[in-house]
Amino acid sequence: MTDAPREDTETRRKRLLHRSRYTGMKETDILLGSFAARHLPTFTAVELDQYEALLENYDDPQIYAWAIGRDPVPAHLNTGVMKLLRAYRLPL
Repeated sequence: MTDAPREDTETRRKRLLHRSRYTGMKETDILLGSFAARHLPTFTAVELDQYEALLENYDDPQIYAWAIGRDPVPAHLNTGVMKLLRAYRLPL
C-alpha cells in the first residue's frame, strides 16, 4: 500500500481559502472568506491544522455563532485560531 502524496502548504492554504468562501451559509462565507484571506498566508502548520479541523468538524451555523460571540466556545476549541476569529472584524 502506498501513501497518497502530501499536499504542499500553499495548495493547502488555497484549498482552505476556497472552503472558507463557500461554506453554504452566506454570513459565514463572508466572515470566514475574509478572515482566511487575511490570516491563512501567515498561519503555521499547527494553526492550519486547527482551522481545518474547525471547518471539517463543525457546522457553519455553529462556527458563525462562536465567531460572533452568540454561543460560548467549547474549551477544546478555544485555540489561538478561534481567538483570532472571535477578534476579527470585517474591513469596511
